[in-house]
Amino acid sequence: MAANQEQERLRAAAQLLIAARSAMLATISEGLPHASLVTPALDEDGQPVLLLSSLAAHTKHLQTNPACALLITGTAQSENPQTTPRLSLSGIAQIIPAEPVRERFLQTHPYAAQYAAFRDFSFWKITVSTSQYIGGFANAGYLDFAALQHEISAFLRAG
Repeated sequence: MAANQEQERLRAAAQLLIAARSAMLATISEGLPHASLVTPALDEDGQPVLLLSSLAAHTKHLQTNPACALLITGTAQSENPQTTPRLSLSGIAQIIPAEPVRERFLQTHPYAAQYAAFRDFSFWKITVSTSQYIGGFANAGYLDFAALQHEISAFLRAG
């Protein structure tokens, strides 16, 4: 792949992840996949963070098997939904301390302040091992996540 094409994918994937206000979380339960709507934010390293209730099925799945995937989608470029840019992140989820991620999460999702302190809610970080960006027809590829984190940092520094 041409270096400029890879850089364009990294830039588009970073913008998609930074702008994401919702995503689909895929977990595994008894060997079967399960999909849930979640609200991601990013930690200081550009890793996805979720605020999850221990009462939710997907949280119980992660407690048993922390392997998961997160699908972030953008807006279709035409009436064909296959033109929707999307980013798939696979990794391992783990509970993390609320501080300092709580403030970053609530900057992205201020409405979550009404339940973020509930005892059944915890912050979960997905340590990404694989990332794939699909920008549309003939525009797909795996991305080095460290390079994507660098791109995310550059966007956030630029403001």
